[in-house]
Amino acid sequence: MLAPSLPAFDAATDLRAEDLLAIGARLGRPGRGAVQITRRAGVTATRLRGQGHEIREIRPYAEGDDLRHLDAAATARSGVLQVRSFQEDRDRSVMLIADFRPPMLWGTRGRFRSIAAAEALALAGWLAVLAGGSAGVAALTAGGLMAERPAARGRGMARVAGCLARAHAAALAAPGAPVPGLAQMLAGAARLAPRGAALVLATGFDDPGAGIEQVLADLLRRGPLRIVLTEDHFERNPPAGPLPYRLGTGPARLGDFTTLPAARADLVRRLARLGAQVDQLATDAPRTLEPAP
Repeated sequence: MLAPSLPAFDAATDLRAEDLLAIGARLGRPGRGAVQITRRAGVTATRLRGQGHEIREIRPYAEGDDLRHLDAAATARSGVLQVRSFQEDRDRSVMLIADFRPPMLWGTRGRFRSIAAAEALALAGWLAVLAGGSAGVAALTAGGLMAERPAARGRGMARVAGCLARAHAAALAAPGAPVPGLAQMLAGAARLAPRGAALVLATGFDDPGAGIEQVLADLLRRGPLRIVLTEDHFERNPPAGPLPYRLGTGPARLGDFTTLPAARADLVRRLARLGAQVDQLATDAPRTLEPAP
């Protein structure tokens, strides 16, 4: 009796939860190098949040200090109002936002932009949980939002990896679906993040939609924002001269794509001016999933 054949897996176009989970195994056991991980350049930022619980010093009151932090004993001894100041807590929660809308589901070299986005997000999530934080995810698809709220350790990353894999499969199963604007979906995804958590958005920034600047500004008021801007080889090195292209089932057209690199550079500058950290990720760069040499 013949066994049923399974569909072939293509690492350039398909996303598996087990591959995203394997990234954590290569980074090391939880707890190892936690302090160093959070301080490495280019890694998910953390936000200093409010007042902590450990007293740093007792000092004279200054205008604007919180009166709830007055130290009665020190005030009585000195005859001058004294307040406690505290060590600041670090919020190591991170909300990963994956753009799996139709414009992300393509690639000319290396892998799909959506696959590169998912791998970058998984790496950011693992770095957060290995540093003692938590990770959640929201995937933006043409069919709607799929999400998991932040959780700690391997349990949190298992939820993240599973959600990313399911959302990507659902996105691939709906070719030609209408493209929802990034701004509206991004605002909905951000509401799932704890206040003060770092946000990491992986996107090609296609079809941003009306009001995207205001949405990004609102996100930056909630916490640090890092944008992983995925870029296909075609976008970074377009061929000279007009090329035929087709959108959906519409007629073929001729287009000049030579201005793409300049447009991408301008986009990076505009995002940086808003206050976001922007990292450009080429889809044909070495993969996160590949073992280090």
